[in-house]
Amino acid sequence: MGQTIVLTGMVLSAMPVGDYDKRITLLTRERGKISAFARGARKQGSQLVAAANPFAFGEFELYEGRTSYTVVRAGISNYFRELVDDFENVYYGFYFLEIADYYTRENADELHMLKLLYQSLRALEKESLPNRLVRCVFELKAMVINGEYPDVFSCMECKKETELSWLDVNQGGMYCASCKKGHDAIPVSPSALYALQYIITSTIEKLYTFTVSGEVLASLERVLTACRKRYLDKTFKSLKVLEENLGFADFL
Repeated sequence: MGQTIVLTGMVLSAMPVGDYDKRITLLTRERGKISAFARGARKQGSQLVAAANPFAFGEFELYEGRTSYTVVRAGISNYFRELVDDFENVYYGFYFLEIADYYTRENADELHMLKLLYQSLRALEKESLPNRLVRCVFELKAMVINGEYPDVFSCMECKKETELSWLDVNQGGMYCASCKKGHDAIPVSPSALYALQYIITSTIEKLYTFTVSGEVLASLERVLTACRKRYLDKTFKSLKVLEENLGFADFL
């Protein structure tokens, strides 16, 4: 016998099913990533029309059947309307949703990824923060949460913690100038290194409390491009749209 449960989460994606329904993917605090049917969500006047769309965040009451979930009702606290009304912002947002979908699993503890996703979407709505910086922060912190990211705190060979200036992502970390020889490494400025260390060690709540110069941002983008190629074995549709329409390109 099924029962209803209430989960807090965000809609990562939605796809039409039949004439009036949707199948949504939810990232939840309590049960990780799950799929659920939203009956009538494409029917005019349904209370689920707005709730069964990407970015919708709130409480979802679900009927838990033997093999699937069905949305009974939803109380949405944030639709991220300012985000979805801006072309650039919304595609950054879709990119973040795709990464969250890539990393998360059902019945796993995905609280940190949910918090990171929520705070990052809020950061995209802030005019004071460049979207390119928000993207770098989100990408690296998502890798940290997944447990696979470069060591930027000591030299991979001599273990020295100072004068680190070269990153070899394939080897998994930083090198000082003395140990760099023979490695296919990219330069990392001291300010960029400090930013990387801050992102890795900071709590999610304090991630978006800084900004950087254009030169440092370019350095961060080179690092995260290399990290993405190394650690994320996937092509993201929304990232392709960003690169094609906003003139972005890999920085290596």
